[in-house]
Amino acid sequence: MTSLLRFEQVALRRGGRLLFEELDLALGAGEALQVTGPNGSGKSSLIRLAAGLLAVERGRVERSRLALADENPTLDRELPLRRALRFWTREVDPAMRALGIAELADMPVRLLSSGQAKRAALARVAASGAPLWLLDEPLNALDADGLASLERAIEQHRASGGAVLAASHQPLSGEWRTLELGA
Repeated sequence: MTSLLRFEQVALRRGGRLLFEELDLALGAGEALQVTGPNGSGKSSLIRLAAGLLAVERGRVERSRLALADENPTLDRELPLRRALRFWTREVDPAMRALGIAELADMPVRLLSSGQAKRAALARVAASGAPLWLLDEPLNALDADGLASLERAIEQHRASGGAVLAASHQPLSGEWRTLELGA
């Protein structure tokens, strides 16, 4: 199996503090890994490291093409939602339907509620076509419908050969391997 994400003997230091070291992990097609641990244990930093936004202190990270959803929706707040999503990719309507926000297509991003903005960020990831999804606290601000939509999108992504790395305090439904930091 070819890995979509691989960490080999990775060490990461932030703010002078060693968050983890000698970390090995591999994530292949159809797999999902949930990173857990207390606040400050390095969950979000691990996601950012996987995305290439942080540099390792030691070790090596290999990654396929990826899409990241974190606390920032990364959408132009002044544009209508559909146009803001199209900055990233042309085909956004299926992802908007999948995440239950198609009826918001013409609404300016700045008017979205927290939950709607979270769904928009997740729709951006779903529309990306990237084989590797990195999700930092993906359940935050989601209501029951949003949660169900996300679960279906993740299942479909995995079934089509994609992989998901998610950091979350909350349990994610489905089959996930887990990595606990700070234990």
